[in-house]
Amino acid sequence: MKQEIGKKRIIIAIDGPAASGKSTTARRLARQLGYTYIDTGAMYRSVTLKALQKGVLEDVRRSPESVSALLDDITISFDGDLVFLDGRDVTAEIRDNRVSREVSFISSLKPVRERLREMQQELGRQRAVVMDGRDIGTVVFPDAELKIFLVAEPRERAKRRYAELLAKGGELPDIDLLEDEIKERDRADAEREHAPLKKHPEAVEIDTSELTIERQVEMVYNLALEIEKGSR
Repeated sequence: MKQEIGKKRIIIAIDGPAASGKSTTARRLARQLGYTYIDTGAMYRSVTLKALQKGVLEDVRRSPESVSALLDDITISFDGDLVFLDGRDVTAEIRDNRVSREVSFISSLKPVRERLREMQQELGRQRAVVMDGRDIGTVVFPDAELKIFLVAEPRERAKRRYAELLAKGGELPDIDLLEDEIKERDRADAEREHAPLKKHPEAVEIDTSELTIERQVEMVYNLALEIEKGSR
């Protein structure tokens, strides 16, 4: 579906904590609107994966500024739903639970946030994009025409993460452990020094705990159409 001539091309920022439904909502919304979907969470996961692959995670913990060396020549690109790190498809690898455990730390580092913010702003320069993350509406695109903040109960989010891991096969963690990890990540994201997770005053908050994906996408889609048509 292509963007219709005459419609206002807007930036849609979807923020919220882990497993609140951001990525799925953003991906489907972009498809319905004919917009480009940019998964910023996948970008932070890609940097985390690179740190793990290079074996430098502990070095970065001791000396956070050393993360800059990882960013000097990093390339992250998208092709539909595929994510490429330095030219290699890492779509599945970045969803590994070890990446999930470490991404909050990596994404808290100022050099990482500054470098990826530059990349995200460049990707959104042509507008007609849907971006999801934790600081899109507050830091990356505070002037986005539509800002959404998705939330959900920790237990429900743990169930969603468990279902993702189940679909991929392999060893499954205890769901209580997943819930604890989600709560800890919420705390870390909210308390980090650089670009903490918070709701923009203009953002529309949607609790997805009891919503189907179809319903939450429909809600955001209708809001986007109102802005495109100039009626909101």
